[in-house]
Amino acid sequence: MNMSIFKSVPRIAVALLLAVSLVGLSACTSGKRITKANVDEVAEGMSKKQVESILGPPTSINNEDFIIMKKTTYVYQQGKDTVTIVFKDDKVQSKDSTLSY
Repeated sequence: MNMSIFKSVPRIAVALLLAVSLVGLSACTSGKRITKANVDEVAEGMSKKQVESILGPPTSINNEDFIIMKKTTYVYQQGKDTVTIVFKDDKVQSKDSTLSY
């Protein structure tokens, strides 16, 4: 009986297990971040960093500097859904979404 086949089986099994684990892990981290629950977590007064920790980086950013204040708008697009977060002086002032609940 050829024993070299049995010696390579554990290596193949470990490699396969590692590959499956990595695919599973990447699926978890790249999941849907724009959900009703996540948008509901965003509250007035939060910083940009706090919002990004919940929703991730925005799809687009619009900055407007006025003499008395700074306004930044984050827009998140996910398929047909859009979430808009408006910051006044780097704190959440309002949020709006077209999420289908």
